[in-house]
This record gives sequence, structure tokens and C-alpha cells, in this order.
Amino acid sequence: MDKSILEKIKFNSEGLVPVVTQSYYTGKVLMQAYANKEAIQKTIETGYATYYSRSRKSLWIKGETSGNKQKVVKIKIDCDEDSILYLVKDYKVACHTGEESCFYREINLKKPEKPDAYEIFHALYEKLLQRKIEKPEGSYVAKLFEKGSDKIIQKVGEEAVETVIALKNKDKKEIIYETSDLIFHLIVALVDAGVKLEDIQDELLKRYR
Repeated sequence: MDKSILEKIKFNSEGLVPVVTQSYYTGKVLMQAYANKEAIQKTIETGYATYYSRSRKSLWIKGETSGNKQKVVKIKIDCDEDSILYLVKDYKVACHTGEESCFYREINLKKPEKPDAYEIFHALYEKLLQRKIEKPEGSYVAKLFEKGSDKIIQKVGEEAVETVIALKNKDKKEIIYETSDLIFHLIVALVDAGVKLEDIQDELLKRYR
């Protein structure tokens, strides 16, 4: 990472800058903390998210004791150059409560019943993986996994054909419905094959020109 970013940051009177930490793959905002120049330097040098504790008045590496370290992929700076963003991966949870994100509640302090739109694919992957492991009675997905890979692959093929037909007919409602079916069953197939969505994202990034 480029240390020249340090010369651009406008630290406050205490020598600190707010740091928003975000998942590199899902886009989920994980936490907000502070960093001083030394913390950012250490983040750049080690590749792991380091912050400054205002209560302890010392540096702290996220996950140093819990094992939930945050591998920093990128550091971004906002338009006013007085706030930075850590994009991280290879973490388990970010919140001391055990939640993935510190922002796990809505303003009414209740946990949302469904994921936000931007994280639906990763949330769906985790839900389908859970179905495979737990095998809940009456679950369509659990039964699909029990039938084996051939049946799952067959379903992907069937949904692909139906999506192609919908596209050919230019029926917007059917295109949306069949594409959703196709993506759903394709993610089931990825779970079955042990392929993570992160693997697909990395491959697509290689193809981005």
C-alpha cells in the first residue's frame, strides 16, 4: 500500500481520523473507529487493520487476541480527506458482541429480518450452506442436497433454459423471475461444489479491463 496516503489525510486536533471498515467482498460496513498516523503506518506495513484506542490511548490491532484479524485490501480516503476507509477480508466477526458487523441493528434497536439488498448473494450463500449442514426437515434445499450433485446440476440446466426462453420472449416479469431461479440454483450448485462467491468475484476482477 502507498504510504503517500498519509500526506493527504487531515487529522483532527488530537491527531486522529475516523476510520470506517467495510467488507471487501460483501460491501457490508463492519465498524467505525479511529486511527492516528502511527496506526495507519502499521496497517500499511503489516497489512492488518490497526486502530487507535482513545480510552487506552494506544494502538490496537483488530483481532489480535480474538483471532479475528482484518486483512486490509485497500485504504481509501474521502473527498474532504478527513476520513478513511479500510476495505478488509479474511475476518470472521468485527463486533465484540459476536456479530459480523457492529451495525447489526436498525434505529429501533431490532435486528432486521432480511439482509440488505447489496449483500443478498453472500447472505443467500450462507443460508444455503446452513441448509446443507443442518438439513432441516421440509426444506426444499436440504432435499436438493440429499438428491446429490447430478440433480442440482440438472436444476441449473433447467433454469438456464427457462431464463433463455424468457429473454427470447422479452417478458420482463418472466425474465426477473427465471433469472432469480437460475441464480438461486446456481448458488446451490456452488455450495455443493465448495466454490465460494469470493472465488467468483476474484475471477471476474481479473477479467475487468
